[in-house]
Amino acid sequence: MASSKASIYSALIANLLIAVTKFVAGAISNSGAMIAEGIHSVVDTVNELLLLLGLHQSKKKPDSTHPFGYGKELYFWSFIVSILIFGLGGGISIYQGIHHIVEPEPLTNPTINYIVLGLSIVFEGASLVVAAKHFNKSRGETPWWEAIVKSKDPSNFLVLFEDGAAVAGLFIVLICTFLNHQYHMPMLDGVASILVGLVLVAVSAILARESRSLLMGEGISPETKIKICKLVERDKAVTKVMHILSTYQSPDEILLMLILNFEDELDTAGINEAIDRIRADVKAEWTLVRFVIIQPETIAHQDTYME
Repeated sequence: MASSKASIYSALIANLLIAVTKFVAGAISNSGAMIAEGIHSVVDTVNELLLLLGLHQSKKKPDSTHPFGYGKELYFWSFIVSILIFGLGGGISIYQGIHHIVEPEPLTNPTINYIVLGLSIVFEGASLVVAAKHFNKSRGETPWWEAIVKSKDPSNFLVLFEDGAAVAGLFIVLICTFLNHQYHMPMLDGVASILVGLVLVAVSAILARESRSLLMGEGISPETKIKICKLVERDKAVTKVMHILSTYQSPDEILLMLILNFEDELDTAGINEAIDRIRADVKAEWTLVRFVIIQPETIAHQDTYME
């Protein structure tokens, strides 16, 4: 989690500095695309602050109103970030683009745009490298897209997507600004804004999908379920694992419920001892499993539950 914060802080500092320079450059050169890029950087800055808020809130201790803790705060704020990228980033950029296509205005001083865009690419690129290195470390040998889908920590890939979209947007604006300057086509300024907006909308859709899945209660993988079944059924008191229910409370906490069929000859004391033993075995094998609820049930009632 410390490395997640490092990538967020690096992106926060880069976006804050770049946003100011983009707005200044946009005002001087009369570039709508540059203003759209400035808005993009402001949204990214707010997003980093919200991610840090989510990380902080998710570490709050359980209390009487939240007995399983506040881990899902991170998922909530990650979803809010995806909405902001869509609405403030993508929506405003597209609106700016349409406005500058309908009423194109010539560039007055493109030189400062080139300078700002070049510096922004360097700074955003450096932030992207930091985020990519962190994500590479966390994913191990897992392919990129598979790691994003399987990741339970949105702070791992949110900054990566934000920085990737930022670098892509900067290159779009740079190319369109150059063509605008060379061929005197002011409508390209609006085209650049729309393209940047579409990039942000696409990124926000991916991030919203992943954050929503986690917020709604994404559980452990089928492979992990099979391994837990094998471990639990090795216990002498268990005849069958009837159902496994699970949800990620946070990237570091899993709530697990096991519905088990025990040997018929076991009395209440024997079942309680088996439950304590199984709970300890599962927690020892999977350190992310913080809460284990075990419910005895007979095979006759197994159809009343769903995985």
